[in-house]
Amino acid sequence: MSDVLELFTELAALASPPGEEREVADRVISYLRDLALEVDEDDAGSRIGSTIGNLFCRLEPTHGTGVPLFFCAHLDTVPPQGPIEPVVEDGVVRNAAGTILGADNKSAVATMLEATRRVVAESRPHAGVELLFTPKEEVGLEGAVAFDQKRLRARTGFVYDHAGPIGEIILGAPHQASIDVHIRGRAAHSGMYPEEGRSAIAAAARAIADLRLGRLDEETTANVGEIKGGTARNIVPEHCFFLAEARSHDERKLSELVQEMLDAITFAATGAECDVETRVEKHFSGYRFKQDALPVRLAATALEQSGYQPHYGLSGGGADANVFNERGLECLNLANGMANIHTPEEQIAVEDLERMVDVTLELVEAARTAG
Repeated sequence: MSDVLELFTELAALASPPGEEREVADRVISYLRDLALEVDEDDAGSRIGSTIGNLFCRLEPTHGTGVPLFFCAHLDTVPPQGPIEPVVEDGVVRNAAGTILGADNKSAVATMLEATRRVVAESRPHAGVELLFTPKEEVGLEGAVAFDQKRLRARTGFVYDHAGPIGEIILGAPHQASIDVHIRGRAAHSGMYPEEGRSAIAAAARAIADLRLGRLDEETTANVGEIKGGTARNIVPEHCFFLAEARSHDERKLSELVQEMLDAITFAATGAECDVETRVEKHFSGYRFKQDALPVRLAATALEQSGYQPHYGLSGGGADANVFNERGLECLNLANGMANIHTPEEQIAVEDLERMVDVTLELVEAARTAG
């Protein structure tokens, strides 16, 4: 079993839902300290409700020229619905226990750590390498948001947080807004005095039916993901709550879509003689890189040196990269071979784990020689 595979399966077996990343964080800390590297944990955990803060480690540059890099991965996964028992079958790592594997994002954690070990053990020259491991990415990029980016000396960084074949460079990610809706009607006995009631659930149903949901165009989506309400089957429901979101690579389109959704929700509630409260929150800002941007050029060089043909795409999801790009850094997301993430069929090929170590080392080398 290769070093990176052994490390990945060890990390994957440690459950780490958002806010409960302590055990996997301790393993990462131990790994880095075994390399005689200093690792620091900030106080973000106490501010965002996690058992850990952000883990930060710096390798001082061996050369005065080149471009220092930071690598970021998140330690949490979506909550597993059972035990995690990583197994290797036909060169692919899966979970034998029928829930998520956690390749998102522990495959990135493992490859970044193994590449760092190689840099140290082989005394590879570099222009400076920084590692950042964050909590609670899956519930709103909270660890990255809470991290003080001024601690980073590097202005260029990478995350490996896109499910796709190695070689895919993600040039952009969408803007995203959430809409929390509370519709308030009037309770009444549904058999004796239904005409006195005002159904909050019926109003919500009308509102949702009027929303444009799914893929609206090539860069815009909308969804209603949760709904709850009512107290008993024989009571006209007084309250109904639902959670919606909208995403677009075009910020203007997102703003217009959010307003359209709010108008539809208000119209439906008013028509049902119900009150409505809405809360809109921007979860993250989108970004777009040109192909001649520095991190894109570095990634293309590293991939080519590793035997991959670079190709370019856009993501429909957010990642810690969104936070860093919004704050003026340049952080690029690379696909790393993960497949079927967030499902019981989640998997990653052993070869992809090993080859992403090579890609990481080539990124370090490309940055050292960049000027």
